[in-house]
Amino acid sequence: MSVPDSVRALADARLEARAAKDWARSDQLRDQIAAAGFEVVDVAGSYELKTKKPYITLAYPREIRTIDLKNDVTVGLIVEGFTEDALESVKAIKANSDCAVAVIVIGDAGLLSEQIDKRTYLVSVNPGAAWGDCASILLEKVTSKYVIIMDPSTRFTGDAITPVVAELEKGEYVAVGWRGGLINTDDDWRSVDDKGPGEVDVLFSYFMAFNRVAMIEVGGFNPRALYYRNADIEYSLKIRQAGGRLLQMDLPLTQERHHGYHDVDPEFRDLQSKKNYDRILDKYRGKSAILSPRR
Repeated sequence: MSVPDSVRALADARLEARAAKDWARSDQLRDQIAAAGFEVVDVAGSYELKTKKPYITLAYPREIRTIDLKNDVTVGLIVEGFTEDALESVKAIKANSDCAVAVIVIGDAGLLSEQIDKRTYLVSVNPGAAWGDCASILLEKVTSKYVIIMDPSTRFTGDAITPVVAELEKGEYVAVGWRGGLINTDDDWRSVDDKGPGEVDVLFSYFMAFNRVAMIEVGGFNPRALYYRNADIEYSLKIRQAGGRLLQMDLPLTQERHHGYHDVDPEFRDLQSKKNYDRILDKYRGKSAILSPRR
């Protein structure tokens, strides 16, 4: 690939700006590089230049800037592989609602770039990015009043936005979701029992809708959560400890094959799931006062 000397000069200047921690200048130079048709990828002590893709590519989730899609509701998806399935989920969201969609892809975005429009944001970050970091960025950087974190395996079969917004607007609950439950205290907090619709201790990240301002006060997901499983339980208990209430609802949603569970390396899945749950037990086990009423 032939890179013009003028673009290399911009990239060199950006490297110097980053070394001086002049982040504003660094961002400005990156924009100039992008305008010239290239993207700059940071590597240890240097950079690589690549032909610009039709979507934003960044090294780390923390480099994502403000995501303003001019909509009161944004559904955020974190996609790692299986982009064709994620594409079907994005299409179903847009077919059944007028909300915005923000997608963070860990790795290559594939055909998801076809969905980029005025209400769809797409960014790719390097492989290895933590699920917890990506989820926190969606809550932090999306400017919508309500942010929904949804798994790519979840599909809209109708309007799932209107009912959750109606509940959140009441102000009684700061988070509303599709699947959740009550911590089973009889087995020493090691499982969650699905009791159906109603107030719950935890919501699962198949579909979690938040009042974003309330979540900024609570803080983000645990950045040590490399994997999604049980990270949503940890965050739910964090919300309850801060005084927030969570509601489980019946919604027009369904779940296709959950690649994030069934099609990942079992050793990685089990290890990271255990690490996430061990943190839950260390932080919250025995703190019954933060739990919702039993039912």
